Amino acid sequence: MFFRQIWWIKMRKFQILGLSVLVLVIFVSGCTSQNTNQNTGNSSGFQIKSSAFMQDGEIPQKYTANGENISPSLSWTSAPSDTKSFTIICEDPDASSFTHWVVFNIPNNTTQLAEGITNQGTLDNGAKQGTNDFNKIGYSGPAPPSGTHRYIFTIYALDSELNLGVGATKSQVNSAMNGHVLDKAQITGKYGV
Repeated sequence: MFFRQIWWIKMRKFQILGLSVLVLVIFVSGCTSQNTNQNTGNSSGFQIKSSAFMQDGEIPQKYTANGENISPSLSWTSAPSDTKSFTIICEDPDASSFTHWVVFNIPNNTTQLAEGITNQGTLDNGAKQGTNDFNKIGYSGPAPPSGTHRYIFTIYALDSELNLGVGATKSQVNSAMNGHVLDKAQITGKYGV
């Protein structure tokens, strides 16, 4: 009888431990899945792509400071229906989020930007370009000092236009977007020297 009680207690502890591990696995799986959606920011289907490079692919030299230094083509789909404008920011997270391009107040009926957007303050469609970290208005392509860097093009769908003028910095644009982002999507390209 005594040994049966000890055996029963040990089995009960094993069952409780097994149940605890199972609950922990389910919890961690749920958190991982949730974080994945938050990181992509496009769980609704909002997507951005480029005909110049694939996701995590090499950015051709043409679009870099070592080439023609022109902006790549970008297109997007499935933006929220109540989008009033778009903002695109390109930055290099491997160089302290160095900003290469800021474009905002892109009209809500626009679904693409052709390659080679001129570095003028206001585009033909009314969108405005900000100042990048080279202290220039418009696009300045990848120019890593060494190694391979990632360049993230993020598009934001906003519920309003931004009350900012030509030449606004990324910081100013981020502050103005606060509370107005409906969704976002990203594409990342790589370039190295």
